[in-house]
Amino acid sequence: MDNLANDSHHTTSTAAWLAEGQSSQRDMLASLQALKVQSDTPFNIIASHRHDRPEVFEFADRIYYEPYANVVDSDEQVIFEPVIPLMPRWQFVLEHAQQNNVNVLLTGRNGVDYEAHREIFAAAGIRLLTGATSVTALETIDDKFAFMQQCHQHNIPVADAWRFDNIAELEALLTEHGHQPLCVKPVTGIFAQGFWRLDSERATDEQYDSFEHLYFTEEKKINTAQFISAYANSLMVRESPIPMLLMPYLSGQEYSIDVVCEYGEVLAAVTRYKTGKIQHIGYEQAVMDVVIPLIKAFGCDGIVSVQTKADDNEQHRVLEINSRPSGGIAYTTHSGVDLTQIGFAYWLGLTDKPKLADITQQITPCQVRSIMVGVKIEENDVE
Repeated sequence: MDNLANDSHHTTSTAAWLAEGQSSQRDMLASLQALKVQSDTPFNIIASHRHDRPEVFEFADRIYYEPYANVVDSDEQVIFEPVIPLMPRWQFVLEHAQQNNVNVLLTGRNGVDYEAHREIFAAAGIRLLTGATSVTALETIDDKFAFMQQCHQHNIPVADAWRFDNIAELEALLTEHGHQPLCVKPVTGIFAQGFWRLDSERATDEQYDSFEHLYFTEEKKINTAQFISAYANSLMVRESPIPMLLMPYLSGQEYSIDVVCEYGEVLAAVTRYKTGKIQHIGYEQAVMDVVIPLIKAFGCDGIVSVQTKADDNEQHRVLEINSRPSGGIAYTTHSGVDLTQIGFAYWLGLTDKPKLADITQQITPCQVRSIMVGVKIEENDVE
């Protein structure tokens, strides 16, 4: 069957397409609907996802179900069957984007799949936004060890990291670097999965309680000896090795920075940091002094997010780039600057190219608390 939903008519209007994202697709679609109301130029808003997500689709003018393989999904923890004959995701989106006169496509969580075919999208007149402009750049961004090395090459302050692939390498690194507070995290991953702070008898008198990390998991602390034991005896690691990083634990303030960028140039940005449950929104120049050259070095393109953390000397150091919008990009609207609208208004040709200096003057610092919202899911027959 044709897996298009609410495909009642085709249009000659221009369109923006938001493909499946990690966590902010719904908020960004809502921002685009508000932009559409404000705009004198009509455009359509298209959304796609591999799952039936009515809470996302309610903000789109037209929706598509993306093709996907018969695999276990790590987010949903259920097995999904293909809803249409399987074909490459990028090809499916390209064909329907051409039918709908799409001018701008934000690829969300599957950027590499699309990026490999950038020239085809460009030939179709589609502005492709994957977070960068080459597969190599996206793969380097995703590999936190390679990312760190490239930051060093460009003299960008970055958190140091040492890679280990087995228990012997981990123990050797701990012997060499155990004089300082440390943490571990996977070479690739999102949402802080696999991140843990380690104690170190040589670095501090504090030794983490062996039970405490099981009870207060949000603290992300674990006894070093217990981590070594768990890693050494892990059946999961033996069956499917997980490259990991050992890193100095930075004690300063962590920032998340939402960035609208084009070919390495920052067009607009908002910085935020969290204390407890409160997000502090604004524009910190000291943080941006690190972010601006970082975006240039990796040729970032689209809407991305950056994480930084300050060291003991209050030097902001880069932790990572996420080559897609953050889950908190909607928080920026409370500052008077909606980054989704700024980016898409420009890429759709509704406004002139944004200037960072002008955007920063529009930001009103504020505090934001996120809340849980329930959405009723109606039964929907999808073959």
